[in-house]
Amino acid sequence: MRTTKELFDLTGKAALVTGGSRGLGLQIAEALGEQGAKLVLSSRKQADLDEAVAHLKSRGIEASAIAADLSQESAVGPLVAEAMKRLGHIDILINNAGATWGAPAEDYPLEAWDKVMNLNIRSIFLLSQAVGKASMIPRKYGRIINVASIAGLSGNGPNSMQTVAYNTSKGAVVNFTRTLAGEWGKYGITVNALAPGFFPSKMTKGVLENFGEDNLAKRAPLQRIGDDEDLKGAALLFASDASKHITGQILAVDGGVSAVH
Repeated sequence: MRTTKELFDLTGKAALVTGGSRGLGLQIAEALGEQGAKLVLSSRKQADLDEAVAHLKSRGIEASAIAADLSQESAVGPLVAEAMKRLGHIDILINNAGATWGAPAEDYPLEAWDKVMNLNIRSIFLLSQAVGKASMIPRKYGRIINVASIAGLSGNGPNSMQTVAYNTSKGAVVNFTRTLAGEWGKYGITVNALAPGFFPSKMTKGVLENFGEDNLAKRAPLQRIGDDEDLKGAALLFASDASKHITGQILAVDGGVSAVH
């Protein structure tokens, strides 16, 4: 029987992290790397990836990067093939790449809807399918973590964010997680989702400016917003064998916002 320390250990594991060059993706990459996982990061911009890899290496974490625009179906196959070439296999897939767009629902542009849906849910399906077939299903082992959002657990109230596509896409991520968990459990693959609340990032910069950090913090029972380490523990749980009997679950990391709103 393994100790708790051994259950959380990721030494010898290999992880692919999308949207891994900054923000929540980079935070999750840090968590996995700190526990011994070998990493491949992906995002659209090579310069951002180079900076992230340098940051991780300064912390003693082995990582490399592959630039890919996952809103394009044609990018998925080459990304998985190159990641497999570098890692040998993929034990852990972090589906974090995402986008948002704000506009009133009655005037929401179709191009915006398609952009958000293609990246936030279509790419997760395509990448999970490709990684499953290439590595996880044949090896009868895998940990898939989808980054959803508390925006996928509820709608928007009056005078709040106008993000109909984002909320819809994250709601789809929630049920995609449950459905894939049901189908792939027989292969020894767990599929879970993190549902972050408000964390400072490039994506949420506009929200922070419009609503103010103090106002956002007041909505949470813990009276704070997320920081640079608040996703680490939850991500490590789902990525490690500590969660080998947990699948199809959605864990909100939001200071309690979703519990009271």
